[in-house]
Amino acid sequence: MRHADFIADAGIARQQHTLADGRDLFYFDDPDTTLSPDRAADVRELDQRPATANMRQDPLSAEWVSIAAARQNRVFLPPAHLDPLAPSTPDNPSEVPSNYDVAVFENKTPSFGPLLTDADAPAGLADLATIGLGRTRTSVGRCEVVCFSPENEGSFASLSATRARTVIEAWAERTYALSSLPGIEQVFPFENRGEAIGVTLRHPHGQIYAYPYVTPRTRQLIESLDVYGPTLFADILTLEQAGDRVVLQGAYWTAFVPFAARWPIEVHMLPNRHVPDFAATTLAERDELAVLYRRLLRGIDAIYSTPTPYIGAWHQAPVHVRRSEIRLMLQVTSPRRAEDKLKYLAGSEAAMGAWIGDVTPEQAATTIREAIERADAADAAASAAATPPARTATPEKPHHD
Repeated sequence: MRHADFIADAGIARQQHTLADGRDLFYFDDPDTTLSPDRAADVRELDQRPATANMRQDPLSAEWVSIAAARQNRVFLPPAHLDPLAPSTPDNPSEVPSNYDVAVFENKTPSFGPLLTDADAPAGLADLATIGLGRTRTSVGRCEVVCFSPENEGSFASLSATRARTVIEAWAERTYALSSLPGIEQVFPFENRGEAIGVTLRHPHGQIYAYPYVTPRTRQLIESLDVYGPTLFADILTLEQAGDRVVLQGAYWTAFVPFAARWPIEVHMLPNRHVPDFAATTLAERDELAVLYRRLLRGIDAIYSTPTPYIGAWHQAPVHVRRSEIRLMLQVTSPRRAEDKLKYLAGSEAAMGAWIGDVTPEQAATTIREAIERADAADAAASAAATPPARTATPEKPHHD
């Protein structure tokens, strides 16, 4: 089994349950949780799960496209009282039967899965690498939803530091578990935030995709490693730490605007040592990440007067290949190029993949650093206001005999 060195945080309790249609549900409880360990059963009457989607190969790029038509019917921006990710109530029989701190469950309309094996592709990756016309395969794999909070609105940035740490523990444990499933080649945790990104639920949540192949972006990275050499990530980190694009740095992580940033807001974060994925992180690394990642996102939100739409993408090494060379990396991107303007992918970017940047990475780094400072100051002020003033002793009156 992979990740034999995975260490779970014993202070974060977890439970496994099954939803009414057979999907897995996992609860992760904060160390200081006030919730009862007893959780309700899912008593809904649900339709059978949709059949696993099919992939079609584009012979011009050799890429596989999953055609998951069942997703067309998923819920779109429901009112708060019908939030499918909120804890279940008699009026809203949701996906999560009980109140929770963090909950993870299999997606009802997945892009990949629930099947984990494809009878038509016994050779696995070797079969997928072949190029032909009209080729189809089953979209095996798994897709999970990660609910960050029972609240109806918010994002990772709105979580407490304790809750952020619980979410990171869920990412680590689910990466470990999904990487151990048959047919899984790469695991991808991510968060889509904001309607400008295409979010269909306002509830604070993310997703984890477990793919049956190494994704196109990672295959391009492998080509770069073949040309440059195995020290690519270490050398990038050394370059950025010596420059003026670093926005946050800790004992275990460094966040920076990359030298060739494509988006008007783009930040990468790397662990300071080689770590292939979340499952390989230490408890100390997860502890620091909960603080730094939250500060980064709160800073990005503080750039403008309204919250910033973004994609928080955690690139992890494939399950079976190049794990000693490919390092876990966060990539936060936002199309927001001004208070009321978005960058749309026009002809050069969308059709040719040839990007044109609107903001210099150095200026973007300065803007983000200043916004993080404002967010930190606002957090400190809010914390001070919430802390009761220290009680001062009343001076004793002089006593006269």
